[in-house]
Amino acid sequence: MTIDTTHLNQQMTHFDDHQEIWLFGYGSLIWKADFPYLERRPAHIRGWVRRFWQGSHDHRGTPEAPGRVATLVREPGAVCHGMAYRITPETLGPLDVREKNGYLRVVTELHFDDGPDDADSRDGTASASAEGLVYLATEDNAAFLGDAPHDAIAQQIAKAHGESGPNRDYLLNLATALERLGHHDEHVISLASHLSGEAS
Repeated sequence: MTIDTTHLNQQMTHFDDHQEIWLFGYGSLIWKADFPYLERRPAHIRGWVRRFWQGSHDHRGTPEAPGRVATLVREPGAVCHGMAYRITPETLGPLDVREKNGYLRVVTELHFDDGPDDADSRDGTASASAEGLVYLATEDNAAFLGDAPHDAIAQQIAKAHGESGPNRDYLLNLATALERLGHHDEHVISLASHLSGEAS
């Protein structure tokens, strides 16, 4: 049921001549940056919403009992907040493996939430926006689960567990990370509320 996208992502050549790349994280990449980076900045992308519609058959579930993790779904006028990382191309190799369960690298325009004067930039080249990458899982990948009532999604998350730990930790850590960034994501908040109901 899974699809390993590692090879497909490593065939991408869009940033081959770049020494540095911006990467946008909207799920676990916000709070679990276990990769080297040169700089990180709060950012957002436009025209996408975060949804727990992607199955996780490895990190947060199993092939027999998949968990649910975040992907992006197109929605005109929407804004999805997260974290941008300035990385070297070598960092993409391990990230391709981390995101192999149906996620593909897609080129996107990142808009930074902090102004150039406030950015923690080490080289003084902070700007308002930049072209970068985002990993997303579209509805045509084999692990895509799609929409469902929030109570059903929460039930699935409450029960799932994978090699990276309980699926519930993924959701709750994301909810906390977004709260700390000062952003209200109704989808994430609703699922976290339903998950709390499952635990009670």
